[in-house]
Formats: sequence, structure tokens, C-alpha cells
Amino acid sequence: MRFAQVRISEEVCVRKGFTTGSCAAAAAKAAAWMLLTGREKNTIRILTPKGIWFDADLVDIRRSDKAVSCAVIKDGGDDPDVTTGAHIFANVSMFSEGPGSGAAILIDGGEGVGRVTKPGLDQPVGQAAINHVPREMIRKEVAEVCRVMDFKGTLRVLISVPEGKELAGKTFNPRLGIEGGISILGTTGIVEPMSTKALLDTIRVEIHQKKTLGEPVLAVAPGNYGKEFMKRTYGYDLERSVACSNFIGDTVDMAREEGFHRMLLTGHIGKLIKVSGGIMNTHSHEADARMELLAAAALRAGADAKTALSVMDAVTTEEGVRLLSEAGILDGAMRHAMEKIQYYLEKRAGSELHIECMMYSNDFGLLAKSSGAEEFLRELTGGAQA
Repeated sequence: MRFAQVRISEEVCVRKGFTTGSCAAAAAKAAAWMLLTGREKNTIRILTPKGIWFDADLVDIRRSDKAVSCAVIKDGGDDPDVTTGAHIFANVSMFSEGPGSGAAILIDGGEGVGRVTKPGLDQPVGQAAINHVPREMIRKEVAEVCRVMDFKGTLRVLISVPEGKELAGKTFNPRLGIEGGISILGTTGIVEPMSTKALLDTIRVEIHQKKTLGEPVLAVAPGNYGKEFMKRTYGYDLERSVACSNFIGDTVDMAREEGFHRMLLTGHIGKLIKVSGGIMNTHSHEADARMELLAAAALRAGADAKTALSVMDAVTTEEGVRLLSEAGILDGAMRHAMEKIQYYLEKRAGSELHIECMMYSNDFGLLAKSSGAEEFLRELTGGAQA
């Protein structure tokens, strides 16, 4: 396979990869060609929606008179993609030989391709998790082979990924209600190395699904820190929240764009204390003023200089919280921090989206909450709080 390269700085050149959708389309085109010509083929070329050619090597070729199967090995380039190395198979079989005015192509998923079980996703409930752009790519490439070979019958294309069921556990599919395997994805056919776009797209899909399911409040959490605390104290499973990772600001924007009017953000102080300084991407590469902001909250709560300096010198926010507790100013400091967090969240959300927030630590439990946070939580749990 020949992969496109992109220069992201004068010093670094990284390799782009090809999506599972591109691999499925290439395998399907090759299998259709071998079925209709009766000849074997070891490489195939397709044009991705991005306009970049994909020259794919074919492996595990199996041929008969009525069906041909082959695979393309997924390579995500320099992107840390869990599906890299997976075998994306296409089995193309003769469903009918015609006559007809043109070729018809039936597409479905087999082993290792997930099946949609919840609404709000790219495909309806019951369908294989092969998104619409990969479906269009598969149909286009197979139809081109049919046109060249003057075939006017019906071909059945079955996409499978033997490793898919195991790989799915490393993706967001179980959260989204896609069962039994991975999704066949891609809007451009190209995997952009080191890009955050895929994660942001996944966050938007989750938000859209929550809206489709009629959730009254959008629950958002950066991660699963505090999962046991939330379960024990409020009867709420953080797995139900949209996992926004470090992209708090982008998630607020998407919640508003998807039509939500209420949102509850719950999270560990290590992430949320940054929001008290207006930091909306909490990745340490973007900004890391955790201890400075915690010290500022301490000063506003009456801390002396020695305590504030001790907080700034602490390695973790958990240690900083312990110091504030020992100084007897934890409640006041957390109240000030939450006021600033709410200020910046509301500024980002605008008037259309009402946001509430809860912040906790592993060792001290709930640290602070906005005035309406527990009301939102009661709606999410149906009033079943501990």
C-alpha cells in the first residue's frame, strides 16, 4: 500500500492512513472484479472522497464461481488507530444474474461488523454499522466494475472483520449501542494523523444520540474519575454521560448546536479547576494552571501566603485539596472555584444553554456544586438518589 504523507512542520513529516471505509470499498471492488472476470487480482486502486488515490494490496483471496472473498489490511498511518492491522474482508456473491436495466448492489455487515441497536446514529436500528459514506464508496466502486463488465444483475457485498468483536471493546461502540463489532467509518477515506477530529466527531455522535433518545438533560463528564463516588452518593453511573475528554468548550458548543437547553457537567477537580480560569481545552499540552488556580481560590477564601505557596508547590490537585482542608478553608475555596467555573461555562454556553456543574475529588468526595446541579441529576436518575 502507498500512503500519502503530509508535512505538519518543517521538521516532521507524518504518514496519512486509510479508513476502514476505504479498505472495505477496495476489497469489495477487487472481489467484484475477480468474480465477474474469473481472474485473480493482487492489487486494486480506488479514489477516496478526499481525492487521494488508494493502492491496496489484497490478501486471503478465496474464489469460486458464485462468490469471491478478499481482504485489505487496515493501516491508519501514523495515527494511533486501534483498527490498524485488522483484516477488512469483502465477500461479493452473485445474488441474481439479471436481466435488469442496471446492476443492483446489496450491502451488509458480517462477522466483526457491529449492528446498530439504538437510534440517533448514522444508520437505522437493525442495520450493520457501515456508515453512509463507506456505503456510497462500496456501491460506487462495485458499480464501476459492473459497468465495465456490462453486468446487469444483483451482487451481494458482505463486509466482515474477524478481529472486529475484540477491537470493539477499545472503541466507543458499546457506549453508542453498536453491538458485535466495529463500525466501518470515514467521511474522506483518509485517516489524518494525530488529529482530534475523530474524537470530536464521536462526541458529537453521542450528543446527537442523546438528543434523539429524548434525554431531558445532557450529562457530560471528562472521564470516569469519581465513578464510584457518583454511583454511591447519587446513584448515577458516569458511563451514561457523554465522555468529553479534554474538549469541554467544544462539547458545550456542540450541545447547543444539537438543540439541548440543559446540560450537567460533572468531573474531577483535576480537570474542572482549569475551567475556573477560562481554560476550555484541559489537555496539559494546551494549558496547565491547576495549582495556580487552586491557590487563587485559596487566597480568595482567606488563605495566608504560606498555605497558598504550599498549594502551588503540590504535585496533584488531590494533595492541594488536602492542604486546603487542613487549613480549614476547603469549603470556601471550592465555593469560589465553582463560581468562576460557572461564570466561564455560562459565558461559553450563551443564553440558549443552561449549564450546571458538580466537582469532586477521589479522597474528599463532593467539593462543590452549582445551585441547580442536584435538580438536573435527579432528572437523570429519575429521582433515585442515595
